[in-house]
Amino acid sequence: MASGVVVRTNEYYDSVFLMRASKRLSEVHGVQQTAVLMGTEKNKKLLEEIGIGGPQVEAAQPNDLIVAVIAESPEVVQSVLGRLDEWLQASPATAGEVPLRTLDEGLARAPGANLAVISVPGAYAAREARKALEAGLHVFLFSDNVSVEDELALKQLARERGRLVMGPGCGTTLIAGKGLGFANAVRRGTIGAVGAAGTGLQEFTSLVHNLGGGISHAIGTGGRDLSDAIGGLTAFAALDALQADPLTHVVCVLSKPPGVEVRSRLLKRLAEFPKPVVACLLGADLGPQAARGNLHIAQTLDDAAEQVCRLAEITARIEAAEMDAQAAADRERAAWAPEQKYLRGLFAGGSLCYQTQHILRAAGLKVHSNTPLHGEPALENPDRSREHTMVDMGDDYFTVGRPHPMIDGTQRAQRIRAEARDPQVRLLLLDIVLGYNAARDPVGDLLDAIGEARQAAAQRGGALTVVASICGTALDPQDMALQARLLREAGAIVFPSNARAAQFCVQLLA
Repeated sequence: MASGVVVRTNEYYDSVFLMRASKRLSEVHGVQQTAVLMGTEKNKKLLEEIGIGGPQVEAAQPNDLIVAVIAESPEVVQSVLGRLDEWLQASPATAGEVPLRTLDEGLARAPGANLAVISVPGAYAAREARKALEAGLHVFLFSDNVSVEDELALKQLARERGRLVMGPGCGTTLIAGKGLGFANAVRRGTIGAVGAAGTGLQEFTSLVHNLGGGISHAIGTGGRDLSDAIGGLTAFAALDALQADPLTHVVCVLSKPPGVEVRSRLLKRLAEFPKPVVACLLGADLGPQAARGNLHIAQTLDDAAEQVCRLAEITARIEAAEMDAQAAADRERAAWAPEQKYLRGLFAGGSLCYQTQHILRAAGLKVHSNTPLHGEPALENPDRSREHTMVDMGDDYFTVGRPHPMIDGTQRAQRIRAEARDPQVRLLLLDIVLGYNAARDPVGDLLDAIGEARQAAAQRGGALTVVASICGTALDPQDMALQARLLREAGAIVFPSNARAAQFCVQLLA
């Protein structure tokens, strides 16, 4: 095994570009691991953990590009790093197009703009966001690694200026039909959403579309916004905006459990909201008694989508799969070997991992996770499952220096094979997330691994049941019908939502 590293000073790329570049490098024959990232202190520590270091790495700054390669031979390393410009080549620019380097240049090109999308290293993100706010712009802050103190200061400034800061770490937003970050193709309509969960917002908006409804705006807030430290500044501002929007008739709020103080204020605000509003606070265990005034309570994203569509007088429904769930469950159980006991979930969407844990806990199942619900056991090592386990493979542990599983399924395919080697595993749960900026063929990335995993279980005299959900719409570029068909042909049982897939797993384990 050999390794090598190149550091390029003052050469910045955003996180989505870095993930795609890392994917291209990882596909080279003989390459075992790659890391394409900016020179932040956190990233340098992660490089050290995989054996990449030295003076040039230590000297790298947050605006410097680091490319590290671990391969089977020095020749492979030299070949990859020697052709670095080729691997980093972005899509050709339109003829005559001049790249924009600063916010001022962007405003000069588009003086009527009112929104800035920011994806720079965390060390610089707050500074650029402040510039945008001071220029009168709303901010979609895709960058993470922004301190709580900076986030609070930015959102306080935004409140003073009558603007929104969506983020930091905001993965999804839909403004007037235009998706920012990871987003699905959904029709316009009268349903608005506020979400502190990226894939949760994707799943909700896709379900609304598939039910026949449409989205006016879906405003991401960033995962910390509803913590007591931030106080829900963006969430409350987004609610004000949707209240004032004449095209929005019904609103949904999606989040993991808010802070104690924020939760009280949020529920009071929603109960007094002048339009019908549904709250889906995953894992918060809000009972029916929390519903009052215009506030309705949903326990799952499916429930939330169905409630808002009913309130918006949308009468269409998702077509049920032509499958007898009880017969399918009986058939799968009959094929398992006696030693097969456990469920393993491998997720690209963190919110979907969280929702699945909530459903399993409600059914009385103990679940381990690298991102556990409050009070539930955390995995000691995210690379090793234990008993029933749900793994968020989009967590920083898996993605720093490597592509996110929504962009590249390589790591998840490897984990599928690893889980299949455990003779006690009977059931595998997967989510497939479609949409803009996601992988072109997410199911295709996993097909070989699914086939090998099922074959391995059969050779031991048992069977591996694969259950999958698809987050997306028929308008998404990946062709949702084709993705579902490929899964079924591989032997998977496919559901149109994560909640329904998780509930079927509960039925299988009963």
